[in-house]
Amino acid sequence: MASSAGTPSDGGGDRPWQSYHTAYTNAKAGMEGVDKEKVQRVIYEMSKGSKYFENEQKKEAITKQKIEHLRAQCAKLTDNDISHFQKVAEKKIIELEASRDLSKIWLHTDMDAFYAAVETLENPSLKGKPLAVGSMSMIATASYEARKFGVRAAMPGFIGCKLCPDLVFVSPNFERYTHYSELARKVFQRFDPNFFATSLDEAYLDITEVCIERGITGEEVASELRGAVHEETGLTCSAGVAPNRMIAKVCSDINKPNGQFILPNDRDAVTTFVSTLPIRKIGGIGKVTEQMLHQVLGISTCQEMLQKAAFLCALFSEGSTDFFLSVGLGLGGTETPEHRLRKSMSCERTFSATNDSSLLFEKLDNLAENLADDMQKECLKGRTLTLKLKTAAFEVRTRAATAQNYISSKEDILIYAKKLLKAELPLSLRLMGLRMSHFHGEKDDSTSPTQKTLDRFFHLSENNSNTNGTNGASSVDASRDNNYCNDATTNDECSINDAGKDISIDQQAIFSLNEKLSVPDGTSSINHDNEPASSNMKVTTTERFDESASCKASASSSKPDEHFWRDGYICSLCGFELPPCFEEERQEHSDFHLAELLQKEDAVDSTLHLSKERLAERPCSTTPTPSKKKLKSSKEGKHIPIDSFFLKCNKKV
Repeated sequence: MASSAGTPSDGGGDRPWQSYHTAYTNAKAGMEGVDKEKVQRVIYEMSKGSKYFENEQKKEAITKQKIEHLRAQCAKLTDNDISHFQKVAEKKIIELEASRDLSKIWLHTDMDAFYAAVETLENPSLKGKPLAVGSMSMIATASYEARKFGVRAAMPGFIGCKLCPDLVFVSPNFERYTHYSELARKVFQRFDPNFFATSLDEAYLDITEVCIERGITGEEVASELRGAVHEETGLTCSAGVAPNRMIAKVCSDINKPNGQFILPNDRDAVTTFVSTLPIRKIGGIGKVTEQMLHQVLGISTCQEMLQKAAFLCALFSEGSTDFFLSVGLGLGGTETPEHRLRKSMSCERTFSATNDSSLLFEKLDNLAENLADDMQKECLKGRTLTLKLKTAAFEVRTRAATAQNYISSKEDILIYAKKLLKAELPLSLRLMGLRMSHFHGEKDDSTSPTQKTLDRFFHLSENNSNTNGTNGASSVDASRDNNYCNDATTNDECSINDAGKDISIDQQAIFSLNEKLSVPDGTSSINHDNEPASSNMKVTTTERFDESASCKASASSSKPDEHFWRDGYICSLCGFELPPCFEEERQEHSDFHLAELLQKEDAVDSTLHLSKERLAERPCSTTPTPSKKKLKSSKEGKHIPIDSFFLKCNKKV
């Protein structure tokens, strides 16, 4: 049955660069006329033999395993299976269609080649020249003149020079970019006081009220906003207007630079628009998901999602299927996401690969100083410190430690950071970063977070009782919701995970519900028993090959509070919406919940340990003793702790 789903063959042969997929071979605004094969060939030839190339090959091999696995599952489907899943898909489509909301007007604005445009504005002599903001190691932004040669962001500078010999490099100046970003945001606030920015140069605005109050159209608002931004900053931006955020972002890219595209709030207009839209244009569908959908099911456009709906239901998890079908229908978020306080603060540095431990500790010292300065500027204190490492082989690892008290000083940060780094050495690194999360609710409050309150104790006791009573009953549902890999996962994958590694391939490499395969966005925790007792910290370990979500193999899962992204963008723990394309924000959000989980475990562990320790001190007796004698014996110092008392009461109940 696989042939009916469509299984295009892989490219390659005597042109291996055609099957070499990297982040910077994909077209971006301003690259429409570029010779893609030439760019791919240059990238392939200049990358071949490097550590980066070897790492990309490893990830590509894992992706091929996933594709072959899905093809095998597809081939097993019978006509009865397909008929059954077709009915399931039709029911889902009807339910999703009923949720369509055409009452909102969303505008997505994106500054044009922002960093490069700012540099050109500050230095007019750069105008008209192919410009790259960055260095020979990495390009942050390329001007539209440079993009005509195939140069783009996330591309190494030396490859950019090969594609465009006249490429001009300018070092980044983030203070300058932040200044211009603030000027643009003041304009956005006039149209939507509750707008939310996703980066320095992008923002979403709900312009529904503005259109109603002033009696103007979304097209007029977009034109007015773009004019105001140019007048305020001297820079241009592009805009997209649509009934939901997902499509608005796609629309803003259509007429770049300095243009706009308006999609009416009409169902037929929306469905027609998405019918021929390439799936890669959708935020949340990365290169791996694109390969999987195309090579397994022959899906290239959003409309084909609906045509192959039965196969999607059969091969993918329920949440992933809902996301894919929503894309096919042109559905997206319409409510303004809830404003949340900062959940983490981080800084990182890339450098030439080195295994010199003294140099690495020196760089760690500088990172700790920068992080401490940033935290103290905002009067923040945190408990969970995460060390991020990228090896010379481009393997990404994160190590996290949770302190007993909230900290913010450089000295306190270094206590934990040095222990985390020391445990990994010797190691050759090319990137290092520090992230602080789990901030205190009130600024500058030094109250110990481990001090228990009665409310908190009752809550913990009740949770312990409920967990003990329902653990067995909830294991099946939990494993279904989290969609972890089961024994059907390949041996290579399981051996990798058994060794404590998570090899990441793509945020949306999501697999069969029947085989319980998925890619959760959380991190895995490993308690290190060999840590010194005086460190007072819990260590969490994650190893990845890039910054996207990790693919885990697990026999089962019975944790009801396991963090994952429902429908590909909704946090399973708090309901906050974050599309997969916002990698940094999703990582910070995951760290926040990880910190909460670690604190809860600390509290439960300390409570149970204290209860067992003190109960062990009490003499065992099978003879009942009058209550008055018990009261007298309490004077001898053998008090029953209050937490043990309540635990005992809960057990009786």
